[in-house]
Amino acid sequence: MTSAKDSGPKPAQGTARDATDYPEVHPGRVAEGQRQVPTLVFLHGGNVGNWSWDPQVLAFGDFNILTLHLPAFGARFEETWEGLESAADDVAALIADEVSEGGVHLVGISLGGVIALHVAARHPELVDSVLITGAPVTGASATARAFHRMQLKLIGSEWYWRFQAGAYGMVDDERELFTEHGVKLKPENMRAIMNDLDPGGLPGNLEAYQGPVLALVGAKEPKIVQKSFAALREKLPQAITRVVPGMHHQWNIENPILFNSVLRKWIADGGLHQILVDPQAVKPARGAKPAPAEQPAEAPADQSRAAEESMGAAEEAGQKKPGRFTAKLDFKKKEPQQGDRREDPADTEK
Repeated sequence: MTSAKDSGPKPAQGTARDATDYPEVHPGRVAEGQRQVPTLVFLHGGNVGNWSWDPQVLAFGDFNILTLHLPAFGARFEETWEGLESAADDVAALIADEVSEGGVHLVGISLGGVIALHVAARHPELVDSVLITGAPVTGASATARAFHRMQLKLIGSEWYWRFQAGAYGMVDDERELFTEHGVKLKPENMRAIMNDLDPGGLPGNLEAYQGPVLALVGAKEPKIVQKSFAALREKLPQAITRVVPGMHHQWNIENPILFNSVLRKWIADGGLHQILVDPQAVKPARGAKPAPAEQPAEAPADQSRAAEESMGAAEEAGQKKPGRFTAKLDFKKKEPQQGDRREDPADTEK
């Protein structure tokens, strides 16, 4: 596990910090008469650190939050990757240490989503619900595997990470943190993670988890993620799968207001945000044009307004307001116009 300093209070807004010192533990506010508050556990993707959940930490002050440094990332970049099961047990150990009663809501993106499934399979008693996004769990093609390994030669280069940050839509501090963190990742760890994920990341005993699952994919992500939905539902018949229109891979940063609204709706009552689209509804018929959900488009005005109103109501209820990271993000940023090329790096992340 990480050292005690990594679990300390979050640095004050405006304080300069490095990409490896973001805290793991963020205590929530306990209302008068309330015994405890529920816990959210955020598991980051395979080329970012736990700092990437900052927009969510700021918005969910009414929850206890754990933003773990996964092995080989963030404060633990010097450690050796020991496999998906080991990482899942590591997550479970911190949950057991920090949560005295009840289960947690697991939220994972990409690699973090795959690890979330392993946590649920190996330690179902710790988990109340699971939300994953951008997690390809059925493996990569031979072409994709070769491309991923070619990129290992670039991970020590700042320009490579700056390019990737731009493709993710990161700005200002996020771009700098992404680059600072990326150049520290060890090629041997990244190769080992690829070796674990390339055959497919579904745990064999996933049926042991009987709780609710929501699996999401951005409409602009590689189709391998959506194609893996069928295999996930075969293992977990209760799983709900949906497409998020207009979103790329790292949409918790690309559009935090929408992400937070979707998440709050899910953990509050198991509900689905109105913007989410059934995958069957976005599959074009043979010879037909792609369905609207596949097109680069912003959320409908009424849905965007609903997300904003949801976040505004949460802030009025006493949640933390966006700080220096979230305040610099343009939540209403328009999608690229025709002729603009914006490459999505999701196919390089695990």
